Amino acid sequence: MGAAKEDKINVIVVGAGPSGLLLALLLAKQGIEVTVLEKSSEYDKQPRASFYSLPAIHEMKRAGIYEEVSERAFHANGVSWRYIDGTRIASIRAGDATPDAKMVSLPLDELIPLIASHLEKQARGKILLSHEVTAIGQDASQAWVDVKCPEGEKRMSASYIVGCDGGSSKIRRELFGSNFPGRTWDQQIVATNVFYPGLAKHGWKTSSNFMIHPDHFPMVAQISNNGMLRVTYGEDGNLTREEMLERQPEKYKAILPGKPEPHEYTIVNFSPYKIHQRLAEKLRVGRFLLAADAAHLCNPFGGMGLTGGLADIGGLYDCLFGIYAGNADDSILDKYDEIRREKYNTIIDPISSSNLRRLWDPENIEKDEFIQMVKRAEHDKEFARSMAAGMGAVMHDFTQYYTHAVPNGA
Repeated sequence: MGAAKEDKINVIVVGAGPSGLLLALLLAKQGIEVTVLEKSSEYDKQPRASFYSLPAIHEMKRAGIYEEVSERAFHANGVSWRYIDGTRIASIRAGDATPDAKMVSLPLDELIPLIASHLEKQARGKILLSHEVTAIGQDASQAWVDVKCPEGEKRMSASYIVGCDGGSSKIRRELFGSNFPGRTWDQQIVATNVFYPGLAKHGWKTSSNFMIHPDHFPMVAQISNNGMLRVTYGEDGNLTREEMLERQPEKYKAILPGKPEPHEYTIVNFSPYKIHQRLAEKLRVGRFLLAADAAHLCNPFGGMGLTGGLADIGGLYDCLFGIYAGNADDSILDKYDEIRREKYNTIIDPISSSNLRRLWDPENIEKDEFIQMVKRAEHDKEFARSMAAGMGAVMHDFTQYYTHAVPNGA
């Protein structure tokens, strides 16, 4: 028999990014009281990840938002790997994947408000902006956060508190101090959103493109239906933001087809950031839990960070709902901690690291095992489908640890 249903369970989620809001929406739709705390007065508008593959789409469908996301999203037609002069090496066509394994793109400054609008309609869900966590604590019966907000300072408590507050997570730092095991790459990344109508004109038939170069290692991809591109490229890790801004026009000339001058494009966002491969030593400490970037970081090439983060969210939702519904006791959260860290160590970190290193090595790219697989997929549709579905490996079904069946409709 399972544990008795915990009608009084409530959850605080720290961080109103896509992961925190999606977790809150999933929980609130099941009748679990959930409050999202966000230290900023507005949602994040930086040009970060915007592509969603099978694991993310699965969770969006469960939350009831995918149809709306799909209507607004740009549907990528494929991805190519190219030399820095634009010469194509190999491509994956979106049409070769099954419908649920195709990638869609919606910039975060559109996705986040969309999820928030759905959460605001839930009687058990609440979002509080300008609420900054300053300290945390817990005992045998509850966890709490001390919060600074426009009304002053207050303490808020919950059955469980989930840190979804990004790579510089306050919750993680309160739990572990500065300890965040892993490494930081010597290079840094500049992510830009830009309007430049030059891809198709120069014969680039795929909407997403990785380019092989030891210094630039760019990613050039259309991310929205209005033609906006995400152009991400590498920079020296020691440069200041001002120095990188000065170098941006020459970078674009080196990586974009047509070698455009500044008057030929319009930059909307310019955001340098360090790239890391890091995993928190635990994703559960008592009644505190970590998910997404607060739990682990990886470089953005290949979308493993956002994909892994939303897979965390789906698993954590199943665990918390299982406790609430009486289908599991809280030891299932130890399974969450164990398995999500295993997924990072065995899939997310090695694949994302390989994705980045591949872009640095033009001499060996043709012999690269993954590129050889892509070339095979160009002529073998069954193999192409299996490759596209491979992202599902980051997911895990935590309902298998329930002590009895999930109620109908859950």
